[in-house]
Amino acid sequence: MQSCVKGMDDKRLLEYADLIYDIIGVAHEVHNELHYGLSEAIYEEALCVELSEMGIEAAHQVELPVFYKGYQLEKHYRLDIVVEDDIIIELKAVDKILSEHRAQLFNYLRITKKPIGLLLNFGKSVYVEKYIYDADTNDVSLFSTKSNRG
Repeated sequence: MQSCVKGMDDKRLLEYADLIYDIIGVAHEVHNELHYGLSEAIYEEALCVELSEMGIEAAHQVELPVFYKGYQLEKHYRLDIVVEDDIIIELKAVDKILSEHRAQLFNYLRITKKPIGLLLNFGKSVYVEKYIYDADTNDVSLFSTKSNRG
């Protein structure tokens, strides 16, 4: 696996790949149990239950303060799920992922500087897009992972 982010070695990317593999597996488990058509909040909570059962740290509805010229604004974002303090999961329960959904995740990655973002849709089937953030360039790019487990 070739390193996509300056300062992130192949071993660290492989650790993310294995964790992402687990998250996607859990998402399929949740979808198989709950099926299609529920609210994002239901899938979010169920996903956190499953991750916790696997011993994976996941916090949901994480408040993200926003600053402007050094002032903390009263308005803030809420991240759907943050896994192991490194992976942001933006959950959707829609028919189709739109550019606005991607932009939301990209903004979260740029504000937090977290290395990995997953756009996870509980539509008729589970759909996942995986993104990596490069703090040196402030760019977000789509990437693929290959886990040792799958």
